[in-house]
Amino acid sequence: MRWTFMSSGAGGHGNEDHVAVFEQRHGVADIVVLDGGSSVADQDYICRATGDVAWFVQCFGAAFGKALAGHGAQEQLVRQALETVGAEFRTRTAGAAVPVHAWPIAAMTWIRMLPGRGASELILYCLGDCKTLLLRPDGSVQDLDPWTNPQEAILQDAIRALALEGVSDPAARRRRLLPMLRRRREEQNTAPAPGALCLAPAGPFAARRYSVRAEPGSSLLCMTDGFYRLVAPYGLYSDASLVQACVREGLDSLLAQLRRHEHAAGRGTGMAVKQADDASAVLWQF
Repeated sequence: MRWTFMSSGAGGHGNEDHVAVFEQRHGVADIVVLDGGSSVADQDYICRATGDVAWFVQCFGAAFGKALAGHGAQEQLVRQALETVGAEFRTRTAGAAVPVHAWPIAAMTWIRMLPGRGASELILYCLGDCKTLLLRPDGSVQDLDPWTNPQEAILQDAIRALALEGVSDPAARRRRLLPMLRRRREEQNTAPAPGALCLAPAGPFAARRYSVRAEPGSSLLCMTDGFYRLVAPYGLYSDASLVQACVREGLDSLLAQLRRHEHAAGRGTGMAVKQADDASAVLWQF
């Protein structure tokens, strides 16, 4: 098996993505891809050096790697890592009144790979909108987590309404959207069944779980939505052609294409809150 990964900040802030691969004994491996939700706060409360969101994904990634040694159930290991992160958060913010909308969150896809006779078993634990594609030896591609974020449609409607008012500047657009974004962040941090990785989950995570088999010759691409922009919304690739290009050209080449396209598109157009996004991916070839 061969694997590569890359993670690139979009500029203007610390990289709020984080990826890690943990190779265990007996051929077991874990891929973790984290995509921090952009801060909607007026300031950083935890780490001014890298920003609160980057701190959150990096701290969780480190804590999760240690938790994996415990060989517990998926929910148990995620919560164990969050307990470590939460304790550090409380230490760093002692005495500070941190508004709930400033608590960092992240999307997370965790893939545990178990070797087997003739094929590997992939066990997925998914929160949020990272994307995972499996290209099989016959050329077919499977979206292993075919989930669409319902909040995206609400956000797009709000952006279209602003465009009709003549608001197209990204900074002005974000200012107008900020109250809605903050309400949404508060809901995500206090939900009884959180759909995103958060500091103090009020109940069990509403994680989507899957189990699939990958034959030798398959290629697995797990990425943040920033890297998946090559497919949606930019339309430069299909799911299948994206994985094939990553195998053929390498992740760094695809990242360069992504950044060139974002630069050519300019900063005053588009239907996204952010003109460019952090982009990360892991490519695993069986």
